[in-house]
Amino acid sequence: MTLNRFACTLLCALTAALAGQLRADADERRWHHALSLVGTPKFSADFQRFDYVNPEAPKGGSVRMHAIGTFDSLNQFTIKGNAAAGIGLVHDTLMTESQDEPSTEYGLIAEAVTYPEDFSSVTFRLRQEARFHDGEPVKPEDIIYSLDAIKNVSPNYAFYYKNVVRAEKTGEREVTFRFDVKGNRELPQIVGQLPVLPKHYWTGKDASGQSRDLAKTTLEPVLGSGAYRVKEVQAGRYIVYERVPDYWGKDLPATKGQWNFDEVRIEYFRDTTVAFEAFKAGQIDYYQDSSSKNWATAYDIKAVQAGWIKREEIKLDTPAPMQAFVPNMRRAKFADARVRRAFNLAFDFEASNERLFYGQYKRVSSYFENTELAAQGLPQGRELEILSELKGQIPEEVFAQEYRNPINPDQGALRKNLREAANLLKQAGWTIRDGALTNDKSGEKFTAEFLLVSPLFERIVNPYAQNLKRLGIESTIRIVDSSQYRQRLDSFDFDVVVGVFPQSHSPGNEQRDFWGSDAAGREGSRNLAGIKDPAVDKLIDRIIFATSREELVAACRALDRVLLWSHYVIPQWFSPFARIAYWDRFGHPEKLPSQAVAFSQIWWYDAAKAAKLSAAVN
Repeated sequence: MTLNRFACTLLCALTAALAGQLRADADERRWHHALSLVGTPKFSADFQRFDYVNPEAPKGGSVRMHAIGTFDSLNQFTIKGNAAAGIGLVHDTLMTESQDEPSTEYGLIAEAVTYPEDFSSVTFRLRQEARFHDGEPVKPEDIIYSLDAIKNVSPNYAFYYKNVVRAEKTGEREVTFRFDVKGNRELPQIVGQLPVLPKHYWTGKDASGQSRDLAKTTLEPVLGSGAYRVKEVQAGRYIVYERVPDYWGKDLPATKGQWNFDEVRIEYFRDTTVAFEAFKAGQIDYYQDSSSKNWATAYDIKAVQAGWIKREEIKLDTPAPMQAFVPNMRRAKFADARVRRAFNLAFDFEASNERLFYGQYKRVSSYFENTELAAQGLPQGRELEILSELKGQIPEEVFAQEYRNPINPDQGALRKNLREAANLLKQAGWTIRDGALTNDKSGEKFTAEFLLVSPLFERIVNPYAQNLKRLGIESTIRIVDSSQYRQRLDSFDFDVVVGVFPQSHSPGNEQRDFWGSDAAGREGSRNLAGIKDPAVDKLIDRIIFATSREELVAACRALDRVLLWSHYVIPQWFSPFARIAYWDRFGHPEKLPSQAVAFSQIWWYDAAKAAKLSAAVN
């Protein structure tokens, strides 16, 4: 008995000592209020608000915005159906982006975050005050459920969080995410982007007694924890969000002065032409104009002349996306890089910019346009070392020439480019017979269908199609509605589409979805081109596992160079400005953030301006 009692006492002492050591280790962990991939966060742990917001911004009023196409669901996570625009307003995330700092996030539902030096996991400490709209607290169990459920129903999220193998409760208000790799600096931050779902809601029953299912579409207003909730919805026509007056996070430093509108109404239109007419008629309050022709010619109206509608060009310090015509390499006719290069030689950007775009655009010449990540000159230093390891697996031009898009300052240059295109097509096994470009082996005639969702692109594709016709290529245009377009993109059922590949100042895991071999055959991925290249996969891993900013920049430039010289896309254009127009009933901070216009987030309804406008219009 004495021996047993001694052993028990010793065991208790050891257990207490171990628990004490674990508590000490936990206390020694370095907790962060913010994470940044490009340096030190601008705002310290005791910051009171972002400096680009008005902390005294009035709450109230409504704003009417627009979306194109249709919707039939309020569930943004399933691949089924079309989710309503703005539904993300309902769901808070663990952390929230700063709109004035690239690749930087501050705590939202999580008050603090910590991770080990090898980036093998990340732990979030939840705010005690975090609540869902029904008053239930946000618990670690909700975070764990969110990861598992979203990965199960969404192939894109499953791919994005591929290296996050599990989440587990490690404290009363702590959740730890375990990774199956080490050294991926981006993983803690992308886990911070996880939308938080209420487990009790999604595992419960709806008003009709049916079990809810995250894999299915629904028009039941979903429960969230964000600044807004769904107030009214009519599928395919409009959705109205209302501000939650007792929103749990309204006084946080990362949300103060934000989410000021009492209501956000999003009206749906079949195309942008009708939406723009509705804006001019005063049925929409805010319009971000993506049409250079509209911006140059369509605002000579009384509402603008009288100052009722304001227009602004806002310069943003953000990467320009690679917007491009994307040929589908899953189809044999586009498998040869010489064919894809020929398509680029036939695209006369200069003529389009002059005649159609009123000189407002610049040609995209990099997958990381407008950043230090874009390839420049010839490779050297660390970038050259990375590329040299892949010699023989990548285009030789990578080492000898700086990539440049074809240019057409005049018709003589275009004729020269078309001759070069014809020679490339001949080398690739295509010859003109009876006026049609024909495959030497199969006898197949070369046709190309441009699949479009916006009629605005028809005027751009038409002159391009004329140049392709001079090469013997018969081109057609098919315009479909947004639902059919999404379905055909997800199943890769197209010849050529317009693709947009947005980038950040600190690229990472999303590159696998854009260009990775595993994504090429995965339905719904953003690898529209169908790229399956081991060398590209290796360069993507270089980016993801970069140990320093210098290594990341070198790896991005190397990937940029290889993608460009592989001629996967026909680059289009970009504008350095966000072009916005709005009826003069709103206010915004004097200093706008550098990364976004953030209209619905940091602007506000100005009652005095609204009254003045109403009196003038009426």
